[in-house]
This record gives sequence, C-alpha cells and structure tokens, in this order.
Amino acid sequence: MTASDGSHRSNAHHGRAPHDASAYNSDSTNRDEPAATHRVTLRSPAELADALPYLLGYRPEDSIVLVALHDRGGRGRFGGRARLGIPASPDDWESVAGQLAHGLVRGSERRGARPEQIVAYVCQEPGVGETGRQVMERLRPLAHNLRLQCGLLDVPVIEALCISDGRFWSYCCDNQECCPAEGLPMGLPGTSVLAAAATYAGIQVRGTLRELRARLQPWETAAALEQEAALDASSRALVPRMLDDTTRAGVAEKTVELASQVMSRLADAPPASGAFMADLRDDGLLRNDEAATLILGLQDRTTRDRAAEWMEGDEAAPALRLWRALARRCVGSYGEHAAAPLTLAGWVAWSTGDDIEAREALALALGADPDYLFARLLHQAVNEGLDPESIRRCLRAERDGRAHPVAGQLDEARGPEGLDTTQSTDGAGRDADGTDADGSDADGSDADGSDADGSESVPGSRPRRRGRPAADTHNSRSLTSKEARKSARTSRGLPGAGTGPGIGRSGGTHPPAAAKGGVWRRGTSRRGIVPGGSDTKGDA
Repeated sequence: MTASDGSHRSNAHHGRAPHDASAYNSDSTNRDEPAATHRVTLRSPAELADALPYLLGYRPEDSIVLVALHDRGGRGRFGGRARLGIPASPDDWESVAGQLAHGLVRGSERRGARPEQIVAYVCQEPGVGETGRQVMERLRPLAHNLRLQCGLLDVPVIEALCISDGRFWSYCCDNQECCPAEGLPMGLPGTSVLAAAATYAGIQVRGTLRELRARLQPWETAAALEQEAALDASSRALVPRMLDDTTRAGVAEKTVELASQVMSRLADAPPASGAFMADLRDDGLLRNDEAATLILGLQDRTTRDRAAEWMEGDEAAPALRLWRALARRCVGSYGEHAAAPLTLAGWVAWSTGDDIEAREALALALGADPDYLFARLLHQAVNEGLDPESIRRCLRAERDGRAHPVAGQLDEARGPEGLDTTQSTDGAGRDADGTDADGSDADGSDADGSDADGSESVPGSRPRRRGRPAADTHNSRSLTSKEARKSARTSRGLPGAGTGPGIGRSGGTHPPAAAKGGVWRRGTSRRGIVPGGSDTKGDA
C-alpha cells in the first residue's frame, strides 16, 4: 500500500500487546506515518501472514522481510520494512541478517522513530522433492539469526513466520493448538478482512517480483540475435559521430526526435490485456533498427537527461513503456547498455508514484552497471522515501531554458542593476549561457536542484562555466572509446525468417557482465557517468 492508503491494527496473540500497522510500498525504507484513512484489526499469526503482500505491495518470494513496529498508545504501528533475497549459502545468513536488521533499525532512528519491536518473515517455495515443512526446518537457523541480530540491537522480534507452499509456520510459538507442526494453510487470496479493506481503498497487490523483472530483462529468444546484429550496425554508424564534437549534437537531436515518434506510436496503440500481452504489443511496434539507435543514443549523458524530462502527465506512460522495451532489447554483449533505459524506467516509475517498479528497475540498472551514478542516486532516494519533485523541478527548468534560449542568455548577461554592456570585445564574455556544451545533468545537482559547484555569475566578468566533476570529464569520453572498439567488430549473421520480438520470451536471467570478444569487460572505464559504488539496499 502507498503511504496515503491508511494504517492497520494488529492485536497480537498469546497475550502480546496489540499492534497498529501502517502499510507502505517499500523494500528497504522507513517513512513517516500517513494520515489514517483505513484501519483493520489483525488478531492472529494467520492474519499477519496474510498481510505481508499488502505491506509490500507485491507477493514476495525467496525473501527475508523485516517489518518495524512502533508503540502508540498500547498498539503497535507498522513502520519501515526491509527485504532481501535469501542467500543460497547458509554461511551467509548471519551476516545478511545483521545487515538487514541494522539497516532497518538505523534507518528508523535517522527519522527519529526507533522501532520497539520487529516482525520477521522468511518466504521460499519448496524445491524438487521438498515439502513446505522441510523448507521451514531448513530456514529455522535463518530465522534464529534474524531474532538474534535484532536482539543485539535491543529490538526484539515478537513474531517470526515462515511462508511456503501455501502454508505458514510460527518460529515463536510452540503451542500445537494454534501453531501446529504441520503449519496452517494461508487464506485464499482476496478473502481476508485486510484484502476487503484494500479493495475498498482501490489498492491492488501485484504479482511477484519475478514477474515484474521479466518486463525489464533482455530477450532470450531467437529475436535477440536479430536485435544484436542491429545494435552492431548502429554502433558502427553512430559511435564515430558521437565521438565527433561537430556531429554529436545532431545525433542527440535525432535520438530525442526518434524517441518522441516512438512514444506517440505507443500512445496510439490499442490497449492489451495483461502485462505480457502489453509488452508483446510494444515490442511489435518498435523496429530493431529503431531500438538500436535509441539504445546507443541514450548512452550519451545529455541525451539521457533530456529523455528524463518525459516524466509526468500524458508523456509518462508511453515513456515508461518505451524504456521497458529498450531494456528488453539490450541483448547479448550489450547488457551494460541497459543501465540507461532501466534508469529512465525507474525514474518515470518513481516520478509517477510507483516505488515498487522504480526500485526494481534501478536495482537492475545497477546490476548492469554498478558505477551508473544516476541510478545509484535515484535508488537511494527511492529507498529513503524522498520526494521526486525536486528533480522534476530541475528537469522542468532545463526544458524551459531550451524553449527560451535568448531570454536565458540575457539573464546570464544581466548584472544586479540591469544589462551589463561593459564587457570587452577580445572574446571574454562569450558562452553567455555559462554552461558546457552538454548542459547540466539530473544526477549532477544537489537535492534542491542547485548546481553542484554552487557558483554564481559575477557582473562584468566572463560567466563561469558550470563545474563538472573530474570523473565526469573522463567518462564523457569513456563511452565513445568503448563504443568505437565495439563498432569494429564484424557483423553477426541474421537468423532466418519466422522469429519475432517478444515471442516466447521468458523472465530469463541477466546476461553476463563481461561482453563478448573482450569488449567492455568489467574493470574498464564506464560510460559517461560519475563512477560510484552500487547501493547495498534492494535486491542482491
């Protein structure tokens, strides 16, 4: 549920204090309590288990989830929540439990609301030949580590539940009357009191994260071969022009123009039923050569920032569909190129209030390129529950500045007492807009939208160029050098007829980080983005 959807009450069982739970969409974040508009009383472990999808906004799978509880008038109120995938090796469980507990508690403290208690969940479906009860027993040490690590932070776990194979178990209760060893069946989805309240509030629980990620991951069908060949051809044609300062701006303009045309095409398309059919429709409306041109063009940081301006109103929905489609086209050795469209998808989702898809798209972007600063900053902002409006204001200002370039130049030339006409004619004072050729960047601004260097114009002197981090200066060229090496590769053969985009596409796995043929391996310089470490929050 979103922060405005209300709060829920949970009366604990076995004599524990009741808890008032407020639900938010969040994997690893803490937010302030929303205005209470809908309240539901949860009285048992069964109702706590049933509440989990509504607390997260989707149905978790293969997940560890911690939910903070805050005491208010004798009732516990749900606060922040943190989720991570279950590590495959039990040797990692202790450290992961400690990191997750520490992140949830310290994040709550930063907002002045240290949790008094925590509810823990472990969710995993049985493997081949395994039962739900065997999963519960296998994950018992993980639940024990979660309880221990939270206890070390002086925040007790009042309930720990395992959900598997349509049943749930409590690790905190050994009363066979209410928590039998064989577990208890989960209620039918949509039949609980909480589900009824959510329906009344107009709230829908999504499917699983796997289904959401499938919309953003590259093709694994025969159509991927045709797309990779188109990417090779576009790389050879576009990279030399992107390297050339005299033609780079023209490539950027054509990229933005093509993206706008495709968005109009998507907006005019008839509706489709279901996410898979909708993605299949969008894939059919985007040609391989168009996708390749857009993917290559978005590797330019300035072009990407201009594309980020399609973030609200009627432009947002077709833009998000386009960025999803482009992310699915980053196939084979072009896996790292997905960082740009995935970041744009995450940004538009966040700007339009969909924190769940935003977080997943940005996590996948960081998986494609851990040094992609724009994705890293946005991922952190989403996890911390910040307001995207400050970034929207910055991007609106960029668009308005391009729409009125003459006025912008006059504003730069004016001093405090009006237009300055005392500049010399020897060349000082040129570049009246005071910016580099690539303009300012969404990821190069402070949270309030101000320039990173904080410089101001001085009347009567040559306007100062807007500062750019040294790493950006280096990386503005690292993209094109890398692309130039890729463009020298020979073309791959095209597959035979009968293949089509999206047909038979599965969720698949992410392509390997290292590119084929020794190109774009990890350790080389990244594309035109300030280097930075990947965020530890979200999915590993």
